[in-house]
Amino acid sequence: MSDTPAGAPTPSPLFAYLYRLRLIGRWGLMRSSIPENVAEHTYQVALVTHALGTIAREVFGRSDVPVERAVVLALFHDATEVVTGDIPTPVKHHNPRVLESLRELECLAAEQLVAKAPPALRDAYRALIAPSPGDEAAWLWVKAADKVDAYLKCISEVALGNPEFAVARRQLESSVKALAMPEVDYFVAHFAPGFAMTLDELSDA
Repeated sequence: MSDTPAGAPTPSPLFAYLYRLRLIGRWGLMRSSIPENVAEHTYQVALVTHALGTIAREVFGRSDVPVERAVVLALFHDATEVVTGDIPTPVKHHNPRVLESLRELECLAAEQLVAKAPPALRDAYRALIAPSPGDEAAWLWVKAADKVDAYLKCISEVALGNPEFAVARRQLESSVKALAMPEVDYFVAHFAPGFAMTLDELSDA
């Protein structure tokens, strides 16, 4: 139903904004062999989130994992970067005051995005773009997938002979192990080696 029944609906720029995530580059301080944008990263994190939840259910017999909710949150987990840009991790975690200021900026960016939705949809998108109380269990899986995706990027770059990502790979490997999640360990053991393989090797595997 239109917001203005007597005439044309008021245009909403929300999705035009979200589609611009493909213009926001990641790894801004690193020389990448394969450039990556936030839209690609978002899709990949959603894939890994789904995989981790599926592994939890099918391999470890867990019935308490909100897989579907986690995947939806993954699709929007970096939406605010269309406003803020991708802020490199070393900058974001430089000190607690910087991190606190950036968290506040992300909250403001989330509200700016939500305001671009039609009024009837704002609450629905606020629950996706701005973290909501009660979603902590789902966010656990998204955050784990986010870290795993960064690790997979490092594996790919190092396999291509790019030493720029060598230290980041070691750091992220330690961070992924520190999650102490059997689902993550299972995913890494089964799927991460493929990211260092050539197309021919993948085809023959």
